[in-house]
Amino acid sequence: MSMSSRARRMLTRHIRHRADADLNLIPMIDILSVMVSFLLVYSTEVEVIQNTKAIQIPQSVAEQRPRQTVVVMVTPTQLLVQGKLIANVVDLRASTSATFQPLATELQVHPLIGATTDQTPPEEREITIMADKSLPYEVIKKVMTTCTAAKYGRISLAVMQKEKAVPPGTFKPV
Repeated sequence: MSMSSRARRMLTRHIRHRADADLNLIPMIDILSVMVSFLLVYSTEVEVIQNTKAIQIPQSVAEQRPRQTVVVMVTPTQLLVQGKLIANVVDLRASTSATFQPLATELQVHPLIGATTDQTPPEEREITIMADKSLPYEVIKKVMTTCTAAKYGRISLAVMQKEKAVPPGTFKPV
């Protein structure tokens, strides 16, 4: 029984193209390894602090990186602790006492990040304040005073690192 010419053509074509069907994974593995190493190198430089688009953080030339702490955010309109709304800034400004009681209450009952507990000495308890740069100093001072009264001994203000100026003479005209 002989094969038809069509069957023979199909068989030879199948045999010829079978070798072309191999998939070479080495270039894809090379690309993935470069991407993984790139992400590992640059992800260690990033410190994540929760932020909201409503806050414009002031700039600073400080080099020290933030640590993970309780975060108090003060937007132009709201006061939040760890993203939870505590009060409006209008109420905070209207308060006549040196501290703001709703914030003090929240800081006392809020579970702290990490292994810190109420038994931790105040000088080791840390808090980070993220305040909009347009807020008046009285608002930030009241928040800081409340944090101190709630036995937080280390208060940090979140800032954006300012880009350094290029020294004169670095770029010369061509």
